[in-house]
Amino acid sequence: MKVITSILATTALTVAAGSAFAAGHGMADSLTIVSWGGAYQNSQLKAYVEPYMAANPGVTVNWDESSAEAVAKLRAMNEAGNITWDLVDVEAADGIRLCDEGLAMEIDHDEQLAAGNDGSSASDDFGDSIVSDCFIPQIVFSTTFGYRSDMVGDNAPTDICAIFDTDAYPGKRALNKRPIGNVEWALLCDGVAKDDIYDVLATEEGQDRALAKLGTIKDQVIWWNAGADTPQLLADGEVVIGSTYNGRLFSAIAEQNQPIGMLWDAQMLDFDGWIVPEGLPEDRLARVMDFLKFATDTQRLADQAAYISYGPARASSASLVGKHAELGIEMAPHMPTDPANAKNVFVTQYEFWADYRDDLDAKFQAWLVQ
Repeated sequence: MKVITSILATTALTVAAGSAFAAGHGMADSLTIVSWGGAYQNSQLKAYVEPYMAANPGVTVNWDESSAEAVAKLRAMNEAGNITWDLVDVEAADGIRLCDEGLAMEIDHDEQLAAGNDGSSASDDFGDSIVSDCFIPQIVFSTTFGYRSDMVGDNAPTDICAIFDTDAYPGKRALNKRPIGNVEWALLCDGVAKDDIYDVLATEEGQDRALAKLGTIKDQVIWWNAGADTPQLLADGEVVIGSTYNGRLFSAIAEQNQPIGMLWDAQMLDFDGWIVPEGLPEDRLARVMDFLKFATDTQRLADQAAYISYGPARASSASLVGKHAELGIEMAPHMPTDPANAKNVFVTQYEFWADYRDDLDAKFQAWLVQ
């Protein structure tokens, strides 16, 4: 992918304030933004929201940490005819689903988003990270594993299949309480070639095979709902290894000095970005689009990477990524797209999950209670 390839090759940072946009007339004076909470939401606050509020006195921003339930909640809001959210942060597959269902607004990326600081159009600069007509990319992130370095001794895991090796790594594991990621790793560790995994997962037999593999450790798993759960479980010593978002692990390791190591093998790369709910009143829509023009410029996306170890999704931002704004450490070695960490990546097929998510979610939840 063009954007991921561009980010893989970059390492430098400048943190500078972007140009401010004056508040316009006819705009709502508040925004309700939906995100994921924790370190990621804080990076959005620092890079986008606080500078925008400083440039637009009188505008308030309310947060809702419901991104994990965004699809279901937007379906319910649409059914009730009461859209209370203005801007929603979602993973790529959910962005596709919401667009396909008419719950997210189509975006003219070149007209409605900021151009690159190198003169490139938004569509060229974001490239392949624009996974649907409604999706406004922000970051490249990964779901990967952290482990308690003091619990594994000299036998630190280097292979993804360590999660299934309870002899070498005894103790509880933490896994996401949804199928995405889990089923791909299960098939990979059951001998399916990486290039064949989604073809296998598209069949009933392949889905059953993935669940059977997960069943070999099911009684040793603590299932998490929020990205903050695994770092806390690791910090408390309740699990020896667990999956979460790489930015959560970075925060625990670099900011909190927890005895946690990173396992980058077969990390699952994905995009995350904004969608605008369909059907907003004109004044709220005007405020959202003003914010997005501000928040999608080259420097703003680079600024977010100064607070969390996620790569910016537009190519022109990549060369501006370097040091953490508060810790002063170089961010490149902590990025999922850094060449040292990206030797064996697994790029999530968001088109597959857009098509199969509802059915696989239901099957997975039924399996959990068996």
